[in-house]
Amino acid sequence: MFPSLLSTRRIKKIVAGAFCIASLASAHGSDWTRFRGPNGTGISPDADPLPVTFSDAENLQWKVSLPGAGVSCPIVVGDKVFVTCYSGYGLDRQNLGDMKDLKRHLVCIDRASGKTLWEKTVDAVLPEDEYTGMGVPEHGYASHTPVSDGSHVYVFFGKSGVYAYDLDGKEIWHASVGTRSDDRSWGSSSSPILYEDLLVIPAGAETRAVVGLDKKTGKELWRSESDGLGNVWGTPAISKVDDTRTDIVIGAPDEIWAINPATGKLKWYCTAMPTDQFNSSVVVSEGMIYAVEGRGGGSIAVKAGGKGDVTSANIAWSGNDSNRFSTPLVFEGRIYLISAGTAKCISAADGKEIFQARLQSGQAPAAGSPPDNAPPAGAPGQPPGGGRGGRGGFGGGRGSDYSSPVLGDGKIYYVTRGGDIHVVKASDTFEKLATNRLTADSEDFSATPAISNGQIFIRSSKHLYCVSANK
Repeated sequence: MFPSLLSTRRIKKIVAGAFCIASLASAHGSDWTRFRGPNGTGISPDADPLPVTFSDAENLQWKVSLPGAGVSCPIVVGDKVFVTCYSGYGLDRQNLGDMKDLKRHLVCIDRASGKTLWEKTVDAVLPEDEYTGMGVPEHGYASHTPVSDGSHVYVFFGKSGVYAYDLDGKEIWHASVGTRSDDRSWGSSSSPILYEDLLVIPAGAETRAVVGLDKKTGKELWRSESDGLGNVWGTPAISKVDDTRTDIVIGAPDEIWAINPATGKLKWYCTAMPTDQFNSSVVVSEGMIYAVEGRGGGSIAVKAGGKGDVTSANIAWSGNDSNRFSTPLVFEGRIYLISAGTAKCISAADGKEIFQARLQSGQAPAAGSPPDNAPPAGAPGQPPGGGRGGRGGFGGGRGSDYSSPVLGDGKIYYVTRGGDIHVVKASDTFEKLATNRLTADSEDFSATPAISNGQIFIRSSKHLYCVSANK
């Protein structure tokens, strides 16, 4: 077990560098440019209608084969969609291949047609974490979602480093942020984010640090270190405190942190869920930071801002909610939690439960099926929810769900690992609108969808799908 971050906080000292903050390159207002879209909220601002029902024969705009597997999420920049993959090794427990053949890929796809516009392939820096045990086979070697500022796309490939490309595929720079492994060798999955000219890399496994790079050159500007970051798999978010201050917030074992983006120094911290891991991501909404964890459970709401230990001053409420790997969705004063076959809604104001209901697991019924208001999974007499049997790596059975809910057009979309795509009305009462499937084949759906301009982009271990009500 990692030592408490309360006891290791003082080793989080930073090699800081000054940098000049320039204006952020403009991206389309409805672009989905990072993990879970705008600031990681999972909420699309678009007014375009989104389909309730879809399948391989209904509202499927296109489907494209990918050059390899992965659980990273697609991002959308203007007329292009970007997604990462890996190939050559570790696609199946029964057929590992040779690690020296491991490759990473960045694929650029035309959003209108699904045509592949270009692809970049990167040789893996070896040795990588082996495809064995409980960790890497659950997600593979393409688990970090890219990020874009509207003119460039930035990709984090773990030990293989960080790459910057322009939108036509020209490599601008690449840099290493470390080649270590987490203590369990589970592999990393935290995704990069951008703040103005700063590219923030949560390189917990690789170097036990959050690293700030100059997005134009790849030069390291600062490094915020802690042993506890080796047990972090979440992605940071941006917390604007006021007109003069913005923090980078991230969940870590036992705590929530806020980091100064200018220096990498810790601005504040608070005691949070008592867990030696942090698998999900924090969500920022209306001056509050919300987090719900699954490793031992726990939920928390923390007021943004402050200095030093804000545990007593800034925690609005805490609870015992559990969300496993999924990041919560905060919308109109409600927090939606979906995991293990159960949909739960709690109040953002006080954490009190609004509703809880079971999402039907296993083989999906016909699209547009009536709401399922059965007792939650795990209740007396009810089967456990979530997976579809044992997990055997990509192409095998189904285990824990890894995606997070996203919202657009007043509807919540949640993808299970087995390929069931639930559509739930965003409301203070539970109303499931449909459960859809895009394929009957064995594909792993562990990525969170992207939403932009009436289109939903859903990636599996084999394909990228685009569904839309607009033809």
